[in-house]
Amino acid sequence: MRQTVFWERMNGQFGENYAASVAKDYVLTSIGGRTVSQALADGEDGKVIWQAVCDAFDVPENLR
Repeated sequence: MRQTVFWERMNGQFGENYAASVAKDYVLTSIGGRTVSQALADGEDGKVIWQAVCDAFDVPENLR
């Protein structure tokens, strides 16, 4: 998944300001105890990160 698509989904789910906060502050154990920002910087696939976000925040199935 391209980062532009990833951020469209994040912003669509959380709103632009809260998406940035989630990415910076929320540690996800399913991506190695990293934040979204850290995982993206490490080159993790956006699809893997998005799935971790969906699981952690109970994103509805139709938005995954």
